[in-house]
Amino acid sequence: MDIYEKRFMEEVLICYKERIRWILRYLELFRMFLKVQMKKGLKGQMMKNIPVKIFLVVFSLLFVVYSGEEKVMGAMKGEKMKDEIKLPAAQLTSNVSLEEALSARRSVRDYKDSALSLQEVAQLLWAAQGITADWGGRTAPSAGATYPLEIYVVVGKVEGLKPGVYHYIPSSHSLRNILEGDLREQLSSSALGQRCVAEAPVTVVVAAIFGRTTGRYGERGIRYVHMEVGHVGQNICLQAETLGLATVMVGAFRDEVVKNILKLKEEPLYLIPVGK
Repeated sequence: MDIYEKRFMEEVLICYKERIRWILRYLELFRMFLKVQMKKGLKGQMMKNIPVKIFLVVFSLLFVVYSGEEKVMGAMKGEKMKDEIKLPAAQLTSNVSLEEALSARRSVRDYKDSALSLQEVAQLLWAAQGITADWGGRTAPSAGATYPLEIYVVVGKVEGLKPGVYHYIPSSHSLRNILEGDLREQLSSSALGQRCVAEAPVTVVVAAIFGRTTGRYGERGIRYVHMEVGHVGQNICLQAETLGLATVMVGAFRDEVVKNILKLKEEPLYLIPVGK
């Protein structure tokens, strides 16, 4: 199963889960409708026919969705277990307060020639899109919990990781290697030659699948996606401060060149080099 097949199947799974959420919401609305009608004294043939027909339709939809999800999950299970690199658990406390991190935050473009630890990388990625609730809520707010953003990390120098491009998987707090080799110089060229991208040990790439959000909110969803990438960028900035790391937000780059270098189907929105 190649990179694009894996991503396609992940997208299908996300769509199934989104359908389930909407169906459950409709069920709750229908339950409320029945409750109101019962109070009004709706009886007889109408009460016999309406619930039966609606419930048959709804549960048929649920069956189709769950059956499809099971097939997708079965196809993906082996690949995930084989390819994913489990990250160290995120730390939920630090010696730096939120106020101190806000006060200290600055854009830094010069970094030492030293590697990041895997724990530091894991913490940064968790801050970007880590799961923080049983139902799938993440560290950054998302319009309608549509979560259109995908996080990649271009690795040059990280203890325990080979140079390459990795995709962050929030659900398992893990990485999946999608490209091998040090691509920092190429990525720097796509960013108009900015040396911070070439010299940082890692660059976090935030990309978006706009359809996840515009599918629900229409054209307004484009604005919501842009808002969300700002939330993620600030999360990474503040987390870097608490770790004693430096970073800068890079928005000047050639989109299509970045997509070609990293083999992305998503739209890149941020390059975020991080170093010491």
